Amino acid sequence: MASSGFLTLYPSYILSKPAFLLFPLRRLSFLRISASSSSSSSTEFQISFAPTSTKTLVPDPSPHNPSAPPLPLVIPWIVRDENGNLKLQATPPAGFLQAMSEPKLSPIKKKKKKELASAPKQSKAARRFYNQNIKESKRLSKVLAAAGVASRRSSEELIFEGKVTVNGSVCTSPQTRVDLSKDSIYVNGNRLSKRLPPKLHFALNKPKGYICSNGKEPKSVVSLFDDYWKSWNKTNPGLPRPRLFTAGRLDVATTGLIIVTNDGDFAQQISHPSSKFTKEYIATIEGAIHRRHLIAISEGTEVEGVHCVPDYVELLPAQPDAPRPRLRIVVHEGRNHEVRELIKNAGLQIHSLKRVRIGGFRLPSDLGLGKYMELKEADLKLLGRQIQRST
Repeated sequence: MASSGFLTLYPSYILSKPAFLLFPLRRLSFLRISASSSSSSSTEFQISFAPTSTKTLVPDPSPHNPSAPPLPLVIPWIVRDENGNLKLQATPPAGFLQAMSEPKLSPIKKKKKKELASAPKQSKAARRFYNQNIKESKRLSKVLAAAGVASRRSSEELIFEGKVTVNGSVCTSPQTRVDLSKDSIYVNGNRLSKRLPPKLHFALNKPKGYICSNGKEPKSVVSLFDDYWKSWNKTNPGLPRPRLFTAGRLDVATTGLIIVTNDGDFAQQISHPSSKFTKEYIATIEGAIHRRHLIAISEGTEVEGVHCVPDYVELLPAQPDAPRPRLRIVVHEGRNHEVRELIKNAGLQIHSLKRVRIGGFRLPSDLGLGKYMELKEADLKLLGRQIQRST
């Protein structure tokens, strides 16, 4: 580029706010740059800087015309063009202006919610107040079953037959919502107690020959609790006698662990196949057991239209006092006669069958045939359930 530029001095002052005119500023020369001989246009810049030291400042000796308009302040920008060459321009780059116009927003930090502490255990008075004033109403058929009148289905039949009255009127709808503490309920002319019996949970070592029935058969599993009811009125004055039933079933020839309760929800959780509760059985077999038998059992068989496969099959070591071989079989479906069908499908014959475990609860070795024990909260946790004691 031809050196045709030249420097010319002009008197000038920078216009600033009065608050900042504390010291006179040193004037910088007016700069004129010519790009090339072929370009007739020229770009003019005027740049003024603050003094490097306030002690060496000297007044501007150039003459100044007060009536002349002030020269504009132009700041030069050295930028690169599209070809990568440096150029001098009077306006800032567009990207710089855009960046200056966009506010920088700091991310808003979300406050973490404080974790709520677990609710403290309530007193008996607080639970009693809740049961009497806040507790939601329940279906009439469920209230009758919980009071020990009959099973849920039998309670519905009593309601349909018009044998149940609520507050003096015959009720024929099992879905009617009632509050036992406020409503007056009669069944066959007998008033229902306003207090429900407590939830009871027993583990029973079922003997052979007893059936899992809720009727009055002489060899019903429930009949093994006759001695328990002898002292009921003394230990629980004013409370109706609960109606016990089995959680699931064992066939008449099978012995071992079965849960007896009056808690319908708890019984449904244990017995229904959808709960996937594992159940362990010890099967004593007639004859010898070979590898092909174990493979056939492990492959499963169809029970009630569903292909059932056991979780675990093991041939137990022989014992001196037990000449017959024994199998440990663990299932989770809980289908009717599932273990017997698995063994029968493998070509084996069962001599005896005993259930020894449900979930995490194992039948105590010292619990004799026909004997029962009341389950504690630690036992119920092993069965996947933790109950709240009644007030």
